[in-house]
Amino acid sequence: MQRWLALCTPVCFPERMNLLNTVTYEFADPIVTERLTLRLMTPDDLDDVAAYRGRDDVCQYLLHGPRSREDIAPRTAEWSVATRMSQDDEYLLLAIQLNEPPAEGPRQPVIGHMYLKVASCANLQGEISWALHPNFFGNGYATEASHAVLDLAFETIGLHRVRAELDPRNMPSIALCLRLGMGHEATFRQDLWLKEEWADTGVYAILVEEWAAWKTAARSGTV
Repeated sequence: MQRWLALCTPVCFPERMNLLNTVTYEFADPIVTERLTLRLMTPDDLDDVAAYRGRDDVCQYLLHGPRSREDIAPRTAEWSVATRMSQDDEYLLLAIQLNEPPAEGPRQPVIGHMYLKVASCANLQGEISWALHPNFFGNGYATEASHAVLDLAFETIGLHRVRAELDPRNMPSIALCLRLGMGHEATFRQDLWLKEEWADTGVYAILVEEWAAWKTAARSGTV
């Protein structure tokens, strides 16, 4: 290990120093796409969030099981003030809401969320994840919301690489990663004791230049 450091540190260390403290972002205005609005959670969203995070099918491949309304309430309050990304592990958890007028009630319900974390400021690394109410599967909403968050990560915040870590049995999320141009980088076998069994972890990721190329290809209809 000392020999490896002696050989590599003179080459790598100056580049890493140039990357330190380069992430500074404060979420302010909602992100509006063609069909969706991504905004901060509020305590008023509690019932909507509990409607999907309390489901067995939604939590099947997550790190936790279904959560009660009482358990979700303090988390929703925490998410509502998580706006700054300038240190490792700071994050945004954004509500996904349809733009169309509500069929009933004063507003559209929250149908899911997007999560973006700064995994490393020094190395400009991020992590993305998502969850969606099953009633809204099959409409491309997760793809549209993830596209907007990757734009935020690369074009606004200035990250270099964004990864997604997931259960390799979660085929819908794997398909979403591939639709976004993310490549399969690794599968760690039985690296996690989860829900009374050993679980694997799949890693998918995309670099900033790959995201730009993917968007160009998507506009031309070649992906």
